Amino acid sequence: MIIVNVKENESIEKALKRFKKKFDKTGAVRELRARQAFTKPSVKRRDQVIKAAYKQRMQEEANK
Repeated sequence: MIIVNVKENESIEKALKRFKKKFDKTGAVRELRARQAFTKPSVKRRDQVIKAAYKQRMQEEANK
């Protein structure tokens, strides 16, 4: 359960923003979407390799 303490003189909007940030960090929505359909392990691995190659390419371009 996510608990967000509202401080004195703090607006509800700021507290809600902190709650949303904590909620996003848990990855609950991402996990729910991933569980809607089964993904084969080979497809997961392929996606990981593609993402890793993309990150590496971007990092190499940034270092130039």
